[in-house]
Amino acid sequence: MDNKTPIDNLKGIGAKSAELFHKLGIFNCADLLNYYPRAYDSYERICDIKSASVGERNAILATVKSIPKIQRYNNKSIVSFFVTDSENVFEVKFFNAPYMLKSVKAGDRKVFRGILRAIKDRLLMDQPKMYAIDEYSKLEGTIAPVYVLTKDLSNDRLSKCVRQVIDGLPLPDDYLTSEELKEYSLSNYRTALKNIHFPADFEAQYYARRRIVFEEFLSFVRMAKEGAKENVNLPNGFKMIEVADCKRLQESLPYSLTNAQNRAVNDIFNDMGGDYLMNRLVQGDVGSGKTIVAVMALLMCAANGYQGAMMAPTEVLARQHFENIKALTDKYNLCFKPVLLTGKMSAKDKREALASIANCEANVVLGTHAIIQKGVEFKNLALVITDEQHRFGVKQRETFKNKGSEPHLLVMSATPIPRTLAMIVFAGLSVSIIDELPKNRIPVQNCVVNSSYRRKSYEKIKEELDAGHQAYIICPMVYDNDEYDPNLKSVEQHTKDIKEYFGDAYRVASLNGKMKPDEKTRIMENFKNKNIDILVSTTVIEVGIDVPNATIIMIENADRFGLSQLHQLRGRVGRGSDASYCILMSDTKNEETLKRLKILNSTNDGFKIANEDMKLRGPGELNGVRQSGELQFSIGDIVEDGDLMLLAGSFYEKAADRLYDIKGNLIDFRTI
Repeated sequence: MDNKTPIDNLKGIGAKSAELFHKLGIFNCADLLNYYPRAYDSYERICDIKSASVGERNAILATVKSIPKIQRYNNKSIVSFFVTDSENVFEVKFFNAPYMLKSVKAGDRKVFRGILRAIKDRLLMDQPKMYAIDEYSKLEGTIAPVYVLTKDLSNDRLSKCVRQVIDGLPLPDDYLTSEELKEYSLSNYRTALKNIHFPADFEAQYYARRRIVFEEFLSFVRMAKEGAKENVNLPNGFKMIEVADCKRLQESLPYSLTNAQNRAVNDIFNDMGGDYLMNRLVQGDVGSGKTIVAVMALLMCAANGYQGAMMAPTEVLARQHFENIKALTDKYNLCFKPVLLTGKMSAKDKREALASIANCEANVVLGTHAIIQKGVEFKNLALVITDEQHRFGVKQRETFKNKGSEPHLLVMSATPIPRTLAMIVFAGLSVSIIDELPKNRIPVQNCVVNSSYRRKSYEKIKEELDAGHQAYIICPMVYDNDEYDPNLKSVEQHTKDIKEYFGDAYRVASLNGKMKPDEKTRIMENFKNKNIDILVSTTVIEVGIDVPNATIIMIENADRFGLSQLHQLRGRVGRGSDASYCILMSDTKNEETLKRLKILNSTNDGFKIANEDMKLRGPGELNGVRQSGELQFSIGDIVEDGDLMLLAGSFYEKAADRLYDIKGNLIDFRTI
């Protein structure tokens, strides 16, 4: 067995089973080892009913007191019975599980594991897992990995395959010395790989994660540093002169650019008219107005007779940019001839778009990663822009840039990271920071509440809807997943609950990342056009979606998200001139987690939030839902793991030679 061994060579994996793994992007042993858990399930100590914590998961030893009975309600069958520890009682309910009538008998003594809820004067546990006492005693106090799954592939099966590979795959010696491991507070790689999947406790998981993140960041730093070397002081083959078009647009806009926006625009114009190619980062908090800065750069390019292109991470965002530029062109008679290019266009539309790009009929191209695919040929590409660039890897950006003959590069980022980190993450790029919000923006009003305030929260949402505005409701899950945490809100079920609560007077729709791109686009267009009042969604809406009429967002299970991600989500409201609100709903009792959430109450400054978050995070604290997309990292986060990015940067500077094999190729320990 080696890292390239196909997944179907493992014991118990046939051709059909392999297809399930393929859906998750797992094709060989290396893929499986690098498919890290999204969370960990900690098996609680067995307790009695009196000692149990209401509102949290418990493992309660009790005896079945009553014979199970079945009822029908709203096309569901509900099996219920009571259990007791001889002193106290609670009710157990199972939905659509009629087999429980035969498998559960009065007098059975079991461990019931689930969320204990209090309704008026009685206790209730829905859908608990039941264990024999001996069975649970073996699990008690242990930690189990929880993976992102696909239909028909269980968590247990996936974890068994991971263990099989860890036990059977030989690992090379570590390139870090024992002294360095101690100095950097890192596990050796062998231990880290085992403990990231099967930690003995949360401390072991913490140090394993540090090492895996360090490896990811070190690999990234190497690519960034080498890319930067190639881009230093390249001669400007597209020297541009300042044009009246930009000044006329700026004077025609119904608002004035902030001082910070003007500084960024001047930096860009100076670069594009200078002796060397532009390699610039424009970094600004959510809602700071980066898009109009990018438009000014594209206008400078088009007015000088060249082509410019801007790549967005999602089709929804790419289409939004296209519509905005088209509207500006029509309204202010700009010289733009824009075209949209996405992967889901019809063959006819795509042929026409490619032809207009190749013959320079289109001087501005807006699109997704489809822009960097084979067959896309530019005639005179002088400027490439990546929007929300933290969503793209270094290789993607380089491929995009190579579409032209050394064009200017402008990258946009709403990720609030300190300048010291930016120097590493965006190696070789000059930095312009937009640190002001437009003058018409009213700061978003925030509150952190538990579910006892749900009715009041819904009343506030109704108040905003009745005023003609719109609302977002964010859930961490797409579908219900009782195996992991029945307390987590899913888009699927929560949409039904919202429709039932708000009734037919309000239009409710749902959105998630598993939908087809054209369906997501249709829903977002309907929301933008005010045909939807409440949008229940996963974090798919976090990047750049601009709907000024949306004035309130409620984020369920807020403790399951990182603060920078919550800040991005909050940035979907407060984009117009109306007062806006963010409700963070969380039933966590963890004081440190609550302290982190309350940071969002105290400030709307993304840079301050990121710095405070880094100070508060510590060993054993888990981010229950993996944040997706940040710089293509599978487990690291450049904000919350900023210390490791700095460490990777400094290590590369002093010990780069140890990272290469005799052929000069980087040794990537993540793919062994």
